Amino acid sequence: MMKVPTHIARFIVSALFIFSGFIKLNDPLGFSYKLQEYFSAEVLGLEFLSPYALLISIILVVVEVLLGIALLVGFRKKITLWLLFAMIVFFTFLTFYSAYFNKVTDCGCFGDAIPLVPWESFVKDVILLVLILFLMINQKHIKPLFSKLINASLVFISFLGCMFFGMHVLEHLPWLDFRAYKVGSNIAEGMVVPEGAPEATFEYQWTFLVDGKEEVITTDGGYPEVDGTYVSYEVVQTSEGYEPPVHDFTIERDGRDYTTTYLEKENLIVIIAYNLLNTEPQGYYNIRNITEEAIRKGYNIIGLSSSAQEAADAFVQENRLPFKFFFTDETVLKTIIRANPGIVSMHKGTILQKLHYNDAEDLRLVPQENSKPEMDFALKYELDSIAYLDQKYRKLMYLPEGPEKIAEAKKAGVAPEELQGFLWKQQELLDSINLQRVERILTTSGYPGKSIVGEPTNTAAWYVVQHSNKIDTYLDTIKEAGAKGELPMRLVAMMEDRYLSQQDLPQVYGTQGVNYGSGDFMWPVKNPEEVNAIRAQAGFTQTIEEYAQALFGEGFVYKAISLEDALAIKQGKLTPSDIK
Repeated sequence: MMKVPTHIARFIVSALFIFSGFIKLNDPLGFSYKLQEYFSAEVLGLEFLSPYALLISIILVVVEVLLGIALLVGFRKKITLWLLFAMIVFFTFLTFYSAYFNKVTDCGCFGDAIPLVPWESFVKDVILLVLILFLMINQKHIKPLFSKLINASLVFISFLGCMFFGMHVLEHLPWLDFRAYKVGSNIAEGMVVPEGAPEATFEYQWTFLVDGKEEVITTDGGYPEVDGTYVSYEVVQTSEGYEPPVHDFTIERDGRDYTTTYLEKENLIVIIAYNLLNTEPQGYYNIRNITEEAIRKGYNIIGLSSSAQEAADAFVQENRLPFKFFFTDETVLKTIIRANPGIVSMHKGTILQKLHYNDAEDLRLVPQENSKPEMDFALKYELDSIAYLDQKYRKLMYLPEGPEKIAEAKKAGVAPEELQGFLWKQQELLDSINLQRVERILTTSGYPGKSIVGEPTNTAAWYVVQHSNKIDTYLDTIKEAGAKGELPMRLVAMMEDRYLSQQDLPQVYGTQGVNYGSGDFMWPVKNPEEVNAIRAQAGFTQTIEEYAQALFGEGFVYKAISLEDALAIKQGKLTPSDIK
């Protein structure tokens, strides 16, 4: 009488364990991230297990699959049922704990294939627990499908298959991708919230002291009228709104958001390293080779990492990489690709290809119209190193008073008030070394423009000359590079203006503002009436009035002054405020 129900229960339990185990075995790295979430101090407080999360995840999913197969074929049914019972009791506890205390929002039972909230997962585990108990009671009806040798062979072959498959997806990428960043998906479209989608709702719980007792008044946001003393309030989410498949995705650097810029880029190759401290160093040989080839063929390359910008820039220099890293949230990067580093090929936000660093040579690259076959990467890496050193101390010289400045001064071994002078000396030493290197390049090879070293590396030599006393020596070379399109004309304009102002001559483009101790002013311009048109032609997007405010503050009002007055201010005979 119980034979048929036993067979049905046996098939359901086997199928669920095999399916659940296979889905997680397809993405053991993703399951390890989920285990790290469980091990965290906020959940189980087992942080010491986090370094072993990947090993534990592989063991768990392989055992899960093997137990499902063993039950299906009827191999060693007693020990199989007891192990199934132990495993489901453990999972039931975890899902109940997560659901009751709202610790983990997605249990990870079926990976990303079938997301379950904790209470759904708990109900699933309770049903499985009942079915396993039923099977334990009626195990006499569980008969082996084949002989003992064949059953043992099937389980052993399954073990070998699981290990091979698990290692394959770790060394490459998951065979099946269920995430929002799978090939073919468009990131920008995945971020859109449909019109009319439900919004999250909140209630405000206000605590007042009324007649010596605390009372909680709930409103939808307005301050309640209560005859008592206000104590505190708490905002509680009462229902969840629609969350788009892609959320928290940003691309940032230097305090600017580049998300839209790069999601609209054609032919974009993105190198993802969610954390550079944990990244695989051996992967960057392949990464460097394939990104160099991509640049030569006209592709845009950026890196994404959650590491600090200073650490990321240093990493680029140490590994001689032909791209910069931008900041993106670590969890998002782990979701995009299960490799550290990994490669994502995109076109206007649509993901075309995802590759593990082991498969970098499989990246599909087609020569584009803006191909750069003459790129000299040895020269590019030298100039990138020069550019890095050119800004090494400059960005620290004007730190505002506060903890960061104190920390930098302590690191340098000087008092905070001495920090700027100390940094200037260090930067001057680097500048002199950089100038020697750049002069060697300029005299032997000419200006290293964008067709040879790409952008923004083509600006490195310009910055070194601009920060030196050799502008007069190389200004013609810089002008020639600008005329050929190898260097932005606005940079040529800035150098020409600096040279002219240093010679006490009127500038052309209005890029030089000065202060000789008596106040800020813009150095005289040769043709004040036409300067904005001249600026626009050189590629400037601001008028001289807007530029002056950006330089000296919003309250600054630009006034065109004569060269005679400017020289008088320089000599201390006038002040800018004397000029009417």
